[in-house]
Amino acid sequence: MIQRGFYKPQGAWVGDVVPWQEEGVFHLFYLHETRHEPKDGMPWHRVVTTDLVNFDELGEAIPSAGPDAPDFNIYTGSVVRDAAGTHHAFYTGQNPDRTGADGRPLQLILHATSSDGMRTWERHPSETFGATAGYETGDWRDPFVFRDDEAGLWRMLITARHTSGPERRRGVIAQCVSTDLTTWEPAEPFWDPRRYIAQECPEVFEWNGWWYLVYSEFSDAFTTRYRMSRSLHGPWIRPEHDTLDGRAYYAAKSAARDGRRFFFGWIASREDSTDDGAWQWAGTMSVLEATQRADGTLAFHPTAELRESFDTTATALPADTVLSAPDGYADIVTTTDAADEVRLVARFDVAERTAECGVLFRASSDGETGYAIRLEPGRGRLLFDRWPRRVTGTEQWQISGDVPFAVELERPCTITPGEHVLEVILSGQLVIATLDDATVLSTRVYDHTTGRLGAFVGDGSVTIREFIAHTRAKRTDPMTPQDDVLAIAY
Repeated sequence: MIQRGFYKPQGAWVGDVVPWQEEGVFHLFYLHETRHEPKDGMPWHRVVTTDLVNFDELGEAIPSAGPDAPDFNIYTGSVVRDAAGTHHAFYTGQNPDRTGADGRPLQLILHATSSDGMRTWERHPSETFGATAGYETGDWRDPFVFRDDEAGLWRMLITARHTSGPERRRGVIAQCVSTDLTTWEPAEPFWDPRRYIAQECPEVFEWNGWWYLVYSEFSDAFTTRYRMSRSLHGPWIRPEHDTLDGRAYYAAKSAARDGRRFFFGWIASREDSTDDGAWQWAGTMSVLEATQRADGTLAFHPTAELRESFDTTATALPADTVLSAPDGYADIVTTTDAADEVRLVARFDVAERTAECGVLFRASSDGETGYAIRLEPGRGRLLFDRWPRRVTGTEQWQISGDVPFAVELERPCTITPGEHVLEVILSGQLVIATLDDATVLSTRVYDHTTGRLGAFVGDGSVTIREFIAHTRAKRTDPMTPQDDVLAIAY
């Protein structure tokens, strides 16, 4: 299936993305996951885009060095350009046959350079280095390099773990510094909360007087979070709502253009291509945009470019429809199935003390089966649900009704009485829900492939001010479908 605004390579999956923006072009290096057995080594591939909707696959950027090399698997890193115009890639190297002092596969930091505009890369094996004293050798990865102009040096943030302390709270963002991008010296930890197993894929950036530290929590939750500070050196402040998205969107890292900040992560797939399948590592690349509020906190939403790609508009349900069920449930669904790719925008006026309301999609004609994005004002959350839920047996009580939504697919938010805008973008298996242009929940769905749109309320009242379905006009230019990918050369 063709999907615009997202990217998945033919016959493979997108792992962690390393974004680099230059002269208006986003160069998106990513971990190319084939899921082959036996493993064939992880390379970096590169896609480029100017419009954040159409992506051009340029193929392998830095290949696996082979089964005997320390970088048989090339994992996450970063790209920078020096004053002479040379590009530098710093990345994680791992080989499961090489173990460190802790008995786990050794993780190392490696360096490659490009002098031809990132078309080819030269490795520098003599500059490889592993964990410094006090850190586990099996967790030394995800180097993020940036220039600290004030200090006159380069800084490298590294996902690491202390060698001592409670097992699940050893995570630390270690730091090394350099003046020449060749020789690196250990420095004090950049951030040491003693809270997580690890803080993966760290990055920092400055935006209008605020510094932001972004990392992916590898702990009891799997999600990308951020902290903020007036100084690169902290202290770091936790905002009230510190996550970018939910469980299904991971390892997001960012790049800026024209004063805008974009995050590139992946929406995970599930085993056996079912809604009950376990989450898998890697998936489809998805782009979110951050908006900076007056207090420095960040709001997240799909890009304007993605939204505008849905260029055909129709009213799906009548405006000013009232759904009222003070002590019960009421819904309304469309009379026909929705398109496979649709952007639904619902503007609700939520009455006081309403327990729940939201939208249905891929729903049956009576609204009974399908998926739902539900707002729960009293609990302050947006969540994903489906019916039927998992069935564990033949009896009535053997439906997972005691799990009232998809675990790990909920987002904290503020839902006061009054108007709220709930947007849901459907693109094949992908779902991106956004509340009030600020709170995003992404996921992937499998079991219901077609169905209707709808709205509902439970124990309360809601007025549907607008319920608009934006679809895409059929393309007239010849395209080649590539398993959920559309690649256009520009």
